[in-house]
Amino acid sequence: MTIRQAVEIPVHPWYHDHFFNNATILPAVEAMLFLAGIARDIRPDIRINTIVNARFMKFLAIPPGAEKLSAFVEYEEKATDSTDDFQIRLLSRIQFKKIRRIKEHVELTFCMGSTEAPDPPELPAKEIIPIEAERIYRELVPFGPAYRSLQGLLQLSGPIATGRLKAPSPGLSHPLEKEMGSPFPLDGAMHAASVLGQCITDFVPFPVGFEKRHIHRPTRPGSKYRVTVHSTARTTDELLFDLWIFDCGGNCCETVTGLKMRDVSRGAVRPPADLPSVTFSPQ
Repeated sequence: MTIRQAVEIPVHPWYHDHFFNNATILPAVEAMLFLAGIARDIRPDIRINTIVNARFMKFLAIPPGAEKLSAFVEYEEKATDSTDDFQIRLLSRIQFKKIRRIKEHVELTFCMGSTEAPDPPELPAKEIIPIEAERIYRELVPFGPAYRSLQGLLQLSGPIATGRLKAPSPGLSHPLEKEMGSPFPLDGAMHAASVLGQCITDFVPFPVGFEKRHIHRPTRPGSKYRVTVHSTARTTDELLFDLWIFDCGGNCCETVTGLKMRDVSRGAVRPPADLPSVTFSPQ
């Protein structure tokens, strides 16, 4: 049986540094953290460090001055709780003049997952293209200061990019960050994927889902990390990536496989004309 319940999403001040087309939008990483909290309330025994079959369907806009968002979650209540999988969706209700419609924003499944982390590919030593984080956040991923987690130089070569990340300390954390980690490093890793994608194709890729995310070691606010991005496949309107986040000791903190990125702007946003191009040749 499908259960739908009303929820309120708190709007933290730093959310307003995450925007698209002049509108503040709820970050996917924050939506995953929020849904993990709801899932844990419903099923206290749920494992939340592995997420599969994630879909980010529609942006959830945050109105100016809003302190919370009214929304819904929808999940399946099984006849038995023997299954370890828990699928949950984030929805909102749109009011038109005569009718109301439900808009789907995020869908994901928490499940038991393998703790093994595949080895990332190495950055080829030749033809390395450096792009400064300052330029990335000025032109390629124009977010505000709170979400500028890429640091220094992002290095690109062929289908691979590597760089440095820093998780800011906004002063208020979600209770489940101790298990899922800070949301900022993964957000920065997806920025790196978007930059690599802009150098491969002629559109600006946005994340629309992934096959699997596993949290091996939760990232911490104020700490520094390294990211490796590998573009694994390309079609006319979609790029696929795998991501790795490591701490300074070389320990793997997070892996994401099958990250799907598409042109959600429908051609309205294009990469800068002088952006270096890289040859797509998956390894």
